[in-house]
Amino acid sequence: MEIFGMILTVLGLCVFETISSVDNAIINAEVISTMSPKGRKWFLLWGILFAVVIVRGVLPFVIVWATLPSLGPIEVFTATFSSDPAVVEAIEHSKPLLLIGGGTFLIFLFFHWLFLEPKSFGLPGEKFFIRQGVWFYAVVSVVLCTIVWEALQINPIMALGAVVGSTAFFITHGFKQNAEQSEKELMHGHMSDVSKILYLEVIDATFSIDGVLGAFAFTLSVPLILLGNGLGAYVVRALTISNIERVKKYVFLKNGAMYSILFLGLIMLADSFGIHVPQWVSPIVTFGTIGYFYMKSRMHVKHGLVQV
Repeated sequence: MEIFGMILTVLGLCVFETISSVDNAIINAEVISTMSPKGRKWFLLWGILFAVVIVRGVLPFVIVWATLPSLGPIEVFTATFSSDPAVVEAIEHSKPLLLIGGGTFLIFLFFHWLFLEPKSFGLPGEKFFIRQGVWFYAVVSVVLCTIVWEALQINPIMALGAVVGSTAFFITHGFKQNAEQSEKELMHGHMSDVSKILYLEVIDATFSIDGVLGAFAFTLSVPLILLGNGLGAYVVRALTISNIERVKKYVFLKNGAMYSILFLGLIMLADSFGIHVPQWVSPIVTFGTIGYFYMKSRMHVKHGLVQV
């Protein structure tokens, strides 16, 4: 890969990880506001270490390992840094399974936000969809059936990958709902700073799955994913500590993250079905989508514009 392509990919991963973790950052900021100054410093230090090294460092390898069951965990670790043609071919062979599962997960994630989650309306159609929330399960069921049917024409294992992606969505969605409820308890409870830090790391692990799966739309190179997502995780921690109130004013950043997730999910699905998508497309689409909603947010803050 050319150096420019690598830099573009890492920057795209960093921006995507940062924006897609805004909700997580807000939860973190509200909880650490109840901590002592020492507890906040510990969260920044150990939180970054855990988020980068443990969660975003291990999870990509686990995902690759799940799609390459013939290799052991140590072999998967060495394979991701190897240029051996046989290893490259094995990873390419497992690529459709990984991409269709991740793509299905991201598509479900977008539709859940579109139909069910409270939001600042950034585009005209969003208000219509939030009124049709009852149709969420019908829509994603039809989407899953369509993906599975098309995948069966190519490879039954791909169809299984789509089902696994949908299953992962509903499992992690349950954890997120529990995390939001537990955050309220943390705000009003009497837990120690250490207990709060540990719980925030559990929440972070749940929220990080979105960013890690989306990262495979940028590249299958785990080292690049580690670098880009690691930088993004650091930025999120820095914002959590220093300037989260300013970030909260940019009310359409979440919209940008979710539309990026939609586009990345579509890219992953297209790639899994053999439609070649140049590697520069994912970061450019991410920059463009998030940039649009960032500027829309700035105009909203500057002029107090009425939401659509």
